[in-house]
Amino acid sequence: MIREPAEATVGENGTVAIPLGVLAESGLYPGAEVVIYSDGDGRIVIRRQEDVIHDLLAGGNL
Repeated sequence: MIREPAEATVGENGTVAIPLGVLAESGLYPGAEVVIYSDGDGRIVIRRQEDVIHDLLAGGNL
């Protein structure tokens, strides 16, 4: 569920600054280790690395 959408711009070097409110809602924080992958159709998924590892060890998917 998206609670408070925010706009960002992809910079010339491919970086995007994620607004602090979005980070807080997602449980992420500056310096968190994440896994990033494309989910197709203009969608990018960012997940905590520890959650991805947990899911993989439990036999699930990304």
